[in-house]
Amino acid sequence: MSPDPTRMGRVLNRRGLLKGLTLAVPALWVPGALADELTRTPRQTEGPFYPDTLPLDTDNDLIVLNDSLTPAVGEITYLSGMVRDAKGNPIRNATVEIWQVDHHGAYLHSGSVNRNKRDVNFQGFGRFLTGSTGEYLFRTIKPVPYPGRTPHIHVAVKIPGQPKFTTQCYIKGHPNNERDGILGSIRDPKARESVLVAFEPLPHARAGELAARFDIVLGFTPEG
Repeated sequence: MSPDPTRMGRVLNRRGLLKGLTLAVPALWVPGALADELTRTPRQTEGPFYPDTLPLDTDNDLIVLNDSLTPAVGEITYLSGMVRDAKGNPIRNATVEIWQVDHHGAYLHSGSVNRNKRDVNFQGFGRFLTGSTGEYLFRTIKPVPYPGRTPHIHVAVKIPGQPKFTTQCYIKGHPNNERDGILGSIRDPKARESVLVAFEPLPHARAGELAARFDIVLGFTPEG
């Protein structure tokens, strides 16, 4: 199923948060000027639990399914960031996908061990198509651990003419990080640091929502 930019745009406009979240993060780059200093986001395994059947709703709001009035269980988190090329320039028309376990540790996948406990109100998967600024935004939940893994969110970036890029982002400072084999496979300290994300209270949030920023730097410059 292809992304629906119109539907995803409605979620963004309704929340009105992308601009605010962007302004809340210090400017860390200058297009082109810092190209040699940018740390490329390391590739990580896709894992076995990319949804084998995509949900009917694949927008960027994973908390509410279609027009349901019952939200998913978990700490609501606004995950945002920018997709950039090797020179530090934003990439437009990049499809960003995320997928993760629900509050009970179950994936949206038939092979998930505890799929019988899955939160049916959690979308589990979402898509966002970047615009000219290269930015994306998802409303999801703070990831939780499950046996063998520290909390993480799978992230994929699809760009026409390029192979799919897949990585994972993690909660900075979580005690399980040091025991996670997949995170530990990133040997370069700067690359490892680039996938550790702070989940912090969203300023002026009424319901204790969190904000997390994960910028993605790809090791190529798209043509055109």
